[in-house]
Amino acid sequence: MQISRADSVRIGLLSVVLIGLSMGPYWADRGTMRLLIEAFYFLALAQLWNLLAGYSGLISVGQQAFVGLGGYLLFTLTMFAGLPVLLALPLAGILTGILAWPTALVAFRLSGPYFAIGTWVIAEVYRLSFAQISSLGGGSGISLPTDIVRSMADGRSARESLTYWIALAIMLAVILGIWALMRSRVGLGLGAIRDNEEAATSIGVRTTRLKFSVFVGVAAMTGMIGALIFLQKLRITPEAAFSVNDWSVLVIFIVVIGGIGSLEGPILGCILFFVLREFLADLGSWYMIILGVISVGIMLLEPRGLWGMLNRKRSLTLFPIARRSPKLKSLNQDTP
Repeated sequence: MQISRADSVRIGLLSVVLIGLSMGPYWADRGTMRLLIEAFYFLALAQLWNLLAGYSGLISVGQQAFVGLGGYLLFTLTMFAGLPVLLALPLAGILTGILAWPTALVAFRLSGPYFAIGTWVIAEVYRLSFAQISSLGGGSGISLPTDIVRSMADGRSARESLTYWIALAIMLAVILGIWALMRSRVGLGLGAIRDNEEAATSIGVRTTRLKFSVFVGVAAMTGMIGALIFLQKLRITPEAAFSVNDWSVLVIFIVVIGGIGSLEGPILGCILFFVLREFLADLGSWYMIILGVISVGIMLLEPRGLWGMLNRKRSLTLFPIARRSPKLKSLNQDTP
């Protein structure tokens, strides 16, 4: 199997970035590591939302429901069930996926803008419900006991490094998992749904079942990320766990400015978001206004986002999804 020059450059670039990130605890200070962890889980959330909206046509404004569920399930499993943190993290994601099943049954009775509004309403129901649970602190929230945190590893530095590697592993699993999914038969079905759902149904794609499965799978991964987020924060409240601004609006902004419907777009959008936040966060409410203006401006200039702007004249890709048949490759090579 021959590897083209473009593939070699792509593999080399990704390898260098991956090796550099994996060595983060050895070259980054504590502040930089916390920033990178935040970037990892925001990028993972953005890629998952992009899978929903960009590939499956499911515009959800209620993904904070699963972030909050994952966070609260982690606290419940560690504090009341006595499970170790490293076991509670994936289990929180699995349980979130199970709870997303009845949630999807309700949400999928709606379509279009009603689906988006419905997911937000469902997230608010979750927020109000957890605010009534006194054992989890009610509306004021609860903190993770120090003995549970210390059980992760010996020493603060070791715990921070472990959290960093977990966040990096989840981000890579999300990106590579979506890449593999989109190169499979399921990905072909999702692409058909995105292009024309009626035509996809006419050729035998089970659109409802496929979208339902993607919704539940995305919810499970989002729940695991939520568990990681509040493991790092060490405290959870209903307002923080189910914040539409933090876990839906900002994630949507990252995908929109980067480029919806591509794996590279959210990566570019995440980098730009953190750069803008670094320079604009001190502006108060103007910060969100400027982000909104930037996102609207980019959508007017290029609906495919910044990645679409880069691809206007030449086709660039870090994660190629389309596969060409061997016959077509040999034909192109033989053509003068």
